[in-house]
Parts: sequence; C-alpha cells; structure tokens
Amino acid sequence: MLYTPIKFRNLELKNRWVMSPMCMYSSEDGVAGDFHFVHYGSRAQGGTGLLMVEATGVVPEGRITNKCMGIWNGLQAESLKRIVDFVHLNSESRIGIQLAHAGRKGSTWNGKQVSLEEGWETVAPSPIPYEESERIPHELTLDEIKGLVNSFRDAAQRAVNAGFNVIEIHAAHGYLLHQFLSPLSNIRTDDYGGSLENRSRFLLEVVDAVNEVLDEDHPLFVRISATEYAEIGWDLDESVKLAEMLRHRNVDLIDVSSGGNNHGARISVFNGYQVPFAAKIRAEAKVPTGAVGLITGADQAEEILQKGEADLIFVAREILRNPYLAIKGALESGAECDFPHQYDRAR
Repeated sequence: MLYTPIKFRNLELKNRWVMSPMCMYSSEDGVAGDFHFVHYGSRAQGGTGLLMVEATGVVPEGRITNKCMGIWNGLQAESLKRIVDFVHLNSESRIGIQLAHAGRKGSTWNGKQVSLEEGWETVAPSPIPYEESERIPHELTLDEIKGLVNSFRDAAQRAVNAGFNVIEIHAAHGYLLHQFLSPLSNIRTDDYGGSLENRSRFLLEVVDAVNEVLDEDHPLFVRISATEYAEIGWDLDESVKLAEMLRHRNVDLIDVSSGGNNHGARISVFNGYQVPFAAKIRAEAKVPTGAVGLITGADQAEEILQKGEADLIFVAREILRNPYLAIKGALESGAECDFPHQYDRAR
C-alpha cells in the first residue's frame, strides 16, 4: 500500500510517504532562501509523495522565532514559488504548506522567550503564559480573532497563487489554535471558551475561511495534538469529536501528532508511539488520518497502512537523515517510485 496512489479531492499523490513539516529557523524576514531551495528540492528528488513546507507564519507575530518562515506578504510568497516551481518541474512529488500562528509560544530562540526588544508581544486565548517565568500574553479580543481568521485566509490565497498543492492548518503542539482548543490555556467565558464547541470555534472559522479560497484541486489538512498528556487537558476523545466536526467542514485529512501545550509533560516515546491516536480517530471519526512520530522505515510504514491505522505516513527526522527514504524503500521491496532520471545509473 505504501507505493499505491491516493487521492484527496482531485489531487493524486503517487505514494503515501509525506515529509512532515519541520521548522528550519533559517529565514530572514520570513523569506525562503537558498537553503530552503536546496532543502526542499533535494527531498523532492527522493521520491516522497508529498512534501510539507515548515510552519509558516500568517502574521509576523505568528512566528515561533524571528528566523521562521512567513507568508504574510508577496515577497515571501514569491520566494516560496521558486521552490514550488522547482518541485513541480523536477519531480512527481506534490508540495504543501503548513499555515501557523505560534500564539503564546512565539518570540523565542532556542526554546526560551526573548525580550520585547528582541522579539514581540505574544498573544493567546487567555492571559496564561506557557511557562510561569514568561511574560503574560495579550488576551485576544473578538475583533483580533476575526482579524486572524482573515490572515489565515489571505495566507492560504497567497499559497495557492504560489502553486502549492495542499494547505495544512497547524492546530497542534501548543500553538495558537491548539491553545484555544485546550482548557489548560483557554479559560475564556465568551463564545470562544468553555464548551468543546466554543473552544473549537476559532479553528472551525479558520477552516471555513481557508476553504473559501480552495477548490477541488487543493485539499485541506489539519494537524492536531491528539492528547496533551494531562488529566484535565485536551484528550483523545475530544480529538475524535473535533475530527468529526472537521470532516463535516470539508477537511480532507487529520494529521495526528500529540503534546506541546503542557509544559513539563511526561511522554513515553517509542517507535510509532502516536500511531494509535491516528488509528482511533480514523476509525471513530471516519476521516482519513496521517500517522507521525518515530516512523523510521518502509516495513513499519507498510504495516501501519495494512492494519488500517492511517492513510498517509508523515516522516520527520528520518527524512532529514535520508532524503531518499522513499526510493530506498521502493528498491528494497521492488515497488515503483519516482527516480530522478539524472541519477538513473544508481538505480
């Protein structure tokens, strides 16, 4: 199954391998540079069905660091278009982008919040910092929430214009949309806090706004953290309910990760440790899922697909170590995989 095509809306992926979005912290003013061109271009030569560009800020204050990618202006979009055009011209890979806002986890470097002089005021659903030692974030007003919904839509339009095939909304890892979902970080008493429906409202509004600029050739994915590993935090049962809501909002796949919003959470990590989350959401919410988290080889990926636990295999660290992971797996199993004609003598 790993090397069989799959369709989302009208878009066909040649295989089920996905390069997971991973921050590179290498942009200047949010612009993709030569490093990004080589980084993503080389992975496109490796046979991966879909490449996901790293978390990309929809506004300047939406970045994790001041070296993170952005897509709030035309110059940034043009720098990304150069990468997209290369991928489309030189491979069968499709390419997507993850649209993000870091919220209270922004204005950092090396995992620590920097001063206001070096960074910016962070925002959140409620005035609760991620760590007690950090500055209290600004609580977003209703008008500011509406403005950010528009920022996600505008960023999605720039991404489509740049030629991206897939849009993914980042609602995981303790960033802004996840902060609204979680009762650990959202204690609002208005329409955006309290019940699951209210805590989900911001994300659902972003999904609706982004879908306004997408057509049947451009699928929409959403990455979530299935659990926060906390007794009173966001959990797997709520993730299933959210996934059902997203399915009804024309979301094509749930990219299932975990954690990130509960500082100091103790997580038992092992190969494929998040796969059961993807499997439960897929089975109970009746929506395609992507599995991610210490998936390191083709045999493991194939088993996940054969057992019906996920529809796509998102790979992060392993594809940094080996850009040709998909080709290697195909050669070992005798499957067909896109192979650069320039490298054909190595087949």
